[in-house]
This record gives sequence, C-alpha cells and structure tokens, in this order.
Amino acid sequence: MSEPPRFLVVLDADSTLIRNEVIELIADEAGRGAEVAAATEAAMRGEVDFASSLRARVRTLADVPLSALDRVRARVEPTPGAAELIAAVHDRGGIVGVVSGGFHEILDTVAPSLGVDLWRANRLAVEDDVLTGEVSGPIVDAEAKAATLAAWADDHRVPRARTLAIGDGANDLAMMSRAALGLAFNAKPLVRARADLVIGPVDLRHVIPLLP
Repeated sequence: MSEPPRFLVVLDADSTLIRNEVIELIADEAGRGAEVAAATEAAMRGEVDFASSLRARVRTLADVPLSALDRVRARVEPTPGAAELIAAVHDRGGIVGVVSGGFHEILDTVAPSLGVDLWRANRLAVEDDVLTGEVSGPIVDAEAKAATLAAWADDHRVPRARTLAIGDGANDLAMMSRAALGLAFNAKPLVRARADLVIGPVDLRHVIPLLP
C-alpha cells in the first residue's frame, strides 16, 4: 500500500482559488449580472440560505446556451499565488482539494489546469444544449463542503489534525471548522471573525508558511 499524503488542503473556488464568482459571469451572458451579483453577495455574507439562494440565482440562467460557457471559462482568473500554493503543497507531500458552490462545468477545466488533485461542485441541468435554470443533483452547500473535506481525509488516510481549509464566504465556515486549521481568505467579516487565522493580502502564497 502506498504511503498516504502528509496533509490535505481544501479550498473554496470562487473568490478563493479563482478571483471570479462564476455564477456572475454566466449571468452576464443572460444579461442578469448585476442582479445575480447582489444575491451572491448576500449569500456569502450569510444573510440568506445558500441552497435557496443558489436555486433562485440559477433560475436566472435559463436559456443560456452551452456555448456561452466557453466565454465564461476564458474570463476565469486564478487568484494570485494559486499555482505556487498548489506546487508547494505537492512539494511537501500533500494534496489539494477544491469544493465549490459553483459548477463542475467550469471547475472541470480550471482545477486540473492548476494541478488540483480533487474537486467537487454543483452541476447545471442542460436540455437541447441550453441551461434549464435548474441545478442537477444535490446542492453543494455548507454541510456538503464540510462532509467532503472529511470524506477526502478519510479516503486518503489523512488525519483530521493534518487538514487545512481556506474560504471566503459563510458557506465555508462549516468546512473551516471541520479542518484542523481554518483560514479566512479574501473573506467577508463574518468569516474573518470566526476563522482560526485571517490571510490579509489576496495572494495565496501567504498560506505557504502555514503548511504542515
């Protein structure tokens, strides 16, 4: 049996691994960008239930053609230091997971391009090559994020004491509390108040000194 990874780092995607909120980029394609941005901000501050908010926001994406997602992927920008952090984790014998309230349709391209080992996100329902405005399958919400971190740690035989979670929004708090170290990054005030540590600069290289 191969040796297990030394540790596990799990990041949120939108506004953490990447600079964008992907649902807002897709909403731009439907002409609803400003409306969805306001709803996303409320959800990240913890003012509304994430799952209900996500379903409402995804409804605004109905009839966006799948071809528009190519334009969305082209607009995604990795957060400064993302590639360097992932390389540093690998150099130290760890693995990197990303669990997102965003969408596999984008993360399936972004995650492997940055060297991410594991990822999970929501899926958009599609019919006749257009988005239906529904989410396909269970919502990846706060508890799903926490459960995913725990499952990845168990699957890879990484003790919970050697897990680190990084997030920015209210739906990351459960995941951050489940990890041995929860880092607020580019975070809302509620998250900064409850995190174990706060990373001030929006540069993931600042996480490297904290790696086990």
